[in-house]
Amino acid sequence: MNPKKQFESYFLTFDSGARLEVMQKVEIPNNQHDRYMQAIGLAHFALSVGSKEKVDSLTHQLQADGYEIVSAPRWTGDGYYESVVFDPEKNQIELTI
Repeated sequence: MNPKKQFESYFLTFDSGARLEVMQKVEIPNNQHDRYMQAIGLAHFALSVGSKEKVDSLTHQLQADGYEIVSAPRWTGDGYYESVVFDPEKNQIELTI
């Protein structure tokens, strides 16, 4: 739980190593499904690419290819290194270590 952002999440871990994060945030129902805000339903896909350098290089390559960068590579408050880009349909794709 992050009281400042009123955000909480839980991870479900599968035997294969895949993880599913279930999240909730207080203001989500009030944003009318704005793609630039959080949404009800699927919020984003996250892909682990293996290293900080790979997150950086893939993010720069996607930007050079014309994809919109939502969040440049950075360390998050909960200790993840990630970037977020929009795919052509404005789904958020998170690249992480």
